[in-house]
Amino acid sequence: MTSTADAAADPVDLLVVGAGPAGVAAALMAASLRMRVTLVEAAGVGSKVAEIGALENVPGGWTTGPQLAEAFAADIARHRESGRLTLVRARATAVTGYDARAEVALEDGELLTAASVVVATGVTTLTPQDVDWVEVRGEVPRVPPLWRAAPEEVAAREVVVLGADRPLGTWLRAHPHTDTRFRVLHPAHDTYKTAEVAEDRRVRFDLVERVRIAPRPGGGYDIAAHHPDGTSHRATADALLANLGSKPAALDGLVTGPDGYCPPDAQHPRVLVAGDLKGARMQRIAVALGDGGRAALTPYYGSLGTTP
Repeated sequence: MTSTADAAADPVDLLVVGAGPAGVAAALMAASLRMRVTLVEAAGVGSKVAEIGALENVPGGWTTGPQLAEAFAADIARHRESGRLTLVRARATAVTGYDARAEVALEDGELLTAASVVVATGVTTLTPQDVDWVEVRGEVPRVPPLWRAAPEEVAAREVVVLGADRPLGTWLRAHPHTDTRFRVLHPAHDTYKTAEVAEDRRVRFDLVERVRIAPRPGGGYDIAAHHPDGTSHRATADALLANLGSKPAALDGLVTGPDGYCPPDAQHPRVLVAGDLKGARMQRIAVALGDGGRAALTPYYGSLGTTP
């Protein structure tokens, strides 16, 4: 099968979709329990984690995302060598649960089958077009996310940031010596997130009700910010970054709630969800690791006729 790094034609005990913290934890837990596991990942093991500059809440002494991603990859490689874990490099598009099995459809049309599936596809980054408090006028180029900005790209500049989501604090801790100045435009529901970096002199917060952005001829942006007290101001920016939060990356076939997340109790019994996909409050690496392991235990104990 051209989409796989290993052979994965036969049904297995557990399919895991997504090789972030929750998916890796689920795959490792299942393999350690001698279950036959197939892990499906479109990019690389821990690829999103690898782009996190600083870590503070993960056990094991990991201080950067690349360190943790390398550890994930090493653990997966170890279990692949044991023969209990297969890595499929492909993009999953849909999941379906049946009475006696579950299936995952891949983008190339291939179907993978297992006794159960853990879906840990996480979240994707919101863009200005995804939020109701930002109005985009004209053909605005893609606004890159803050968490992917390299310090040399924004050094010695004042950068306008849309949204005060927590990657702002992570970025600042990862680059304590950068002289970048951030002007952060954020709505009221982001205010509680600003406390962790409120004393950082590189940041200026600006509470807004709505923002309008439009491209400037020759580059840059015109920005009109409207505040809750009825006042407004206009500004220009040569650099604009998005820090707007995220939305769930649910596969077709999953049951989603009004917020787009996937309630575990609403899914087919053979389809489990883990990590960020379950809800906005899950978005911590340490929480996702524990939740991924728990998800793998559910089908394991179910195969023994017991409950975890």
